[in-house]
Amino acid sequence: MVEQSPVTGPPPLQTADRVLNVLLSFDRERPEWGVTEVAAEFGLDKSVAQRLLAALAYRGFLVSDQRSRRYRLGPAVWHLSRVWERGGGMASLVRPALEALAEAVGIGALFAVPDGVHMRCVTAADGATGPLRYYALAGELYPAHAGATSRAYFGMLPPGDRAVLLYGRPMARFSENTLTDPVRLEERFAEVRRLGYAYSEGEYDPQTAALAVPVLVGRRPVGTLSLASALEDLRGRQEELVGPLQSHAADLGRLLTPTRPRHVPPRRDGR
Repeated sequence: MVEQSPVTGPPPLQTADRVLNVLLSFDRERPEWGVTEVAAEFGLDKSVAQRLLAALAYRGFLVSDQRSRRYRLGPAVWHLSRVWERGGGMASLVRPALEALAEAVGIGALFAVPDGVHMRCVTAADGATGPLRYYALAGELYPAHAGATSRAYFGMLPPGDRAVLLYGRPMARFSENTLTDPVRLEERFAEVRRLGYAYSEGEYDPQTAALAVPVLVGRRPVGTLSLASALEDLRGRQEELVGPLQSHAADLGRLLTPTRPRHVPPRRDGR
């Protein structure tokens, strides 16, 4: 009979949970962490915190500043996020909510995320009248200055950030309703914050109207949820439709919000 070695250290699942908790602690409010801060936040011995951070850095999930000895998110996070979003993971996650919205109001719904100076459609659900286009909407780009789908997102950005992205470059006119004057565009962007939604008729596609609201994770806009259809299907229905649209956008925001990291009490052996 072979004598088994005693098990040392925390169980594998507890170790994985600690690593994931540490990784999820990096956000816009806390983009950098040091060893001492991680140890205090999660109740770890400093040597354990150092090993966790070093392991994440070794695999590219974090990068270490050699001067400050603090850690930030690394390229492996960007790689995984692109694989998830571009590989259909995000579309699969949000599509049921879009289908429920489109069925409830009878109008096609789409979810879009920022892509430079555009919004890119991740996925869409057809309304009662059928597809909005003869081709799938997923992947279609909507310019920042034209249409409610884009305005509902870019209107939520700080004015300085928006100015850097939008102005000082050519802006195409897609119809007589397309605005290209920065002053008038800023007036329309301000409406998004005041009203909580954006509405457009024929700004990008002359035959299409759109009603859109921002999708927020916390207080940060991450995309837009839109209803888009022929002009006659949406004209004059903003007050009727904005409530269901905002409710489903709030559901999407919760769906896209990661579980907050939790404090992990230290083991008796300090590991």
